[in-house]
Amino acid sequence: MGLTVPRGGNLVRAEVLQRFLAFAALIVMIIAFSALSPNFLQFNNVVGILIATAVNGVLALGVTFVIISGGIDLSIGTVMTLSAVMTGVVATKLQLPLPLAILAGIATGALAGLVNGILIAKLKIPSFIATLGMLNVAKGLALVMAGLAPIYFNDTPEFNRAAMGSVTEAVAPGFAIPNIVVVFLVAALLASLVLAKTVLGRYTFALGSNEEAARLSGVNVDRWKIAVYVVCGMFAGLAGVLIAARLNSAQPSLGQGYELDAIAAAVIGGTSLSGGEGTILGTVIGAFIISTLTNGLRILSVPQEWQTVVTGAIVIVAVYLDIVRRRSQR
Repeated sequence: MGLTVPRGGNLVRAEVLQRFLAFAALIVMIIAFSALSPNFLQFNNVVGILIATAVNGVLALGVTFVIISGGIDLSIGTVMTLSAVMTGVVATKLQLPLPLAILAGIATGALAGLVNGILIAKLKIPSFIATLGMLNVAKGLALVMAGLAPIYFNDTPEFNRAAMGSVTEAVAPGFAIPNIVVVFLVAALLASLVLAKTVLGRYTFALGSNEEAARLSGVNVDRWKIAVYVVCGMFAGLAGVLIAARLNSAQPSLGQGYELDAIAAAVIGGTSLSGGEGTILGTVIGAFIISTLTNGLRILSVPQEWQTVVTGAIVIVAVYLDIVRRRSQR
């Protein structure tokens, strides 16, 4: 039986307003940092912001699906690391072709998402607990598989060149946008189409809006919930491949903490932690806000610990505004 998710005019207007406010905040931030530092808008710094956004943005795309469905995934940062390590193991230790290594990295993320989904949908473990457990499992497996040491892609230099090279420069000389950024934008486009135009997207919203109503309508809730976590895992796997290519190495101790920035990007972009609301465009804007803020504070020589404080405060404000908005809709 099909299921139509009601999305009233007030809700749509609220989502549009949320994206507008997030975009306006990004513009204000850019103007402020440009006025405070002449180096902020230099091309190399802008490219640095884009590169930083790419990895966190891909993670945020995946977790957007989970949050809209009414869940949470705290494991995406370490799953990203595990996927990067798997890519390194297949490419360097097993000496298999690079495309197979990339597929292995993405498949590793999908497998972690599948396990998360089964734990949550079938065993009824709360998503917070299940993914917190997976966070530690993935973290430990990454260290074990890597032998506690980074894996370097010295024998496959084309991996880094492919990620950090630029197809845009061939079209517009002097305008070199790294391919890793292009991959992020293409992934965002695909995620937007899936969320807006497919059955998976429709049921993702249905799960977050009213899971019991979806079940009574004949929807196989467990199956679609598992599918949502698999999609999130695939994006985490892709992020692992991208960060490995960017660093030209798989760092087994890297990754924990990335999930917080990804969740922050989704929430700042208007994805409601209560479920049932969110857009990929909003998440992309949120990802740019996080990376722009981090870059701007770094340029202004703000200590790392205070950068974390500011980011956390912005997330709290974003969640509070979401609560206020939901109350006004009742």
